[in-house]
Amino acid sequence: MSLVFSWSALAELTQGAGTGGVLRTAPQDFLVEELPAYLPSGEGDHLYVQFQKEGHTTAHVLRELGLQLGVRDRDIGVAGLKDRHAVTTQWISLPAKYEARLGQFALSGVQILQTSRHSNKLGLGHLQGNRFTVRVRSAAGQAERAAELAAELARLGVPNYFGPQRFGLGGLNAEEGLRVLRGESKLKDPRVRRFLTSSVQSAVFNRFVSLRLERGVFRQVLAGDMAKKHTTGGVFLVEDALAESPRAEAGEISATGTLFGKKTRPLTLEAGALEQEALAAFGLTPAAFAQRRGDRRLTRVFPSDLSVLPQADGYSLSFALPKGSFATSVLREVMKVAVDLPPEDEVGGEDDPHGDDLNSAQEFGK
Repeated sequence: MSLVFSWSALAELTQGAGTGGVLRTAPQDFLVEELPAYLPSGEGDHLYVQFQKEGHTTAHVLRELGLQLGVRDRDIGVAGLKDRHAVTTQWISLPAKYEARLGQFALSGVQILQTSRHSNKLGLGHLQGNRFTVRVRSAAGQAERAAELAAELARLGVPNYFGPQRFGLGGLNAEEGLRVLRGESKLKDPRVRRFLTSSVQSAVFNRFVSLRLERGVFRQVLAGDMAKKHTTGGVFLVEDALAESPRAEAGEISATGTLFGKKTRPLTLEAGALEQEALAAFGLTPAAFAQRRGDRRLTRVFPSDLSVLPQADGYSLSFALPKGSFATSVLREVMKVAVDLPPEDEVGGEDDPHGDDLNSAQEFGK
């Protein structure tokens, strides 16, 4: 099976026709607001800065900030990294001693909204999630259908696929990542190597989710699954799938998939067999990921605050997702098109924890 990202290789949840349409005609068509895990207290040695940007990746804004204010990269804190082709709002942190210099910062398309103090540096992942407001054009008369599909996703959950942003230019990063895992790559930069191998983890995870949809067990749990409680985040081994599946059907718990690495154990029993099938599709075993840390990821997430607003040429869709989840997974289910494949000048991803590596990863093909 190919490691090149393709929506057509990933099963859909919702049935019937989508709305069609076009995204990102202008940056204002894709609004992203970071939902912080906590707000600054107003006191402390770190300056929290909320800004809005358009036409820049977060990494580019941080580089410019560091150059103009003389701040070292390691002293700048960020919770998530945002796309260039959107209007996005987020927080970063700086040592408070740079507060007086902040007024000197100027970058076209970037506006500082507010500042405050806090006791700790902002860390990667220190956010609840993101709120998206997306304008879908060339879909006149489709708002009612969009609302029907959105309601279904709110009830059933959304396949928590890694979106095309994770897989880079042309969806090719996982192929190079496989060469890294096999010791065949000439790349030396450890950050780029980590990102590329994470693309392979992501491809295996996506295949696992797709298999659950294909086999009709997306909303259930299987014996051997490691399930996660949506309210508390607690993870537990499913021993009696018959007893636990009603909780999964009700949206209280969901199965998790393995991002293989030395800190994660493969699934067992029926769930383990499905996971091994996902690995085998790419000719891989868990041992290939021995140098990765590993993690677990929910196979589905529930979008909140879903709403649809009719527009003359289509509709606007608003929703919130937990951190690490991709808006493209929601939009693909509603539109039923190959959503948001990255243009040739961009390898970035929305709220991707490896986003700093995304720009560097463009270099591997040179």
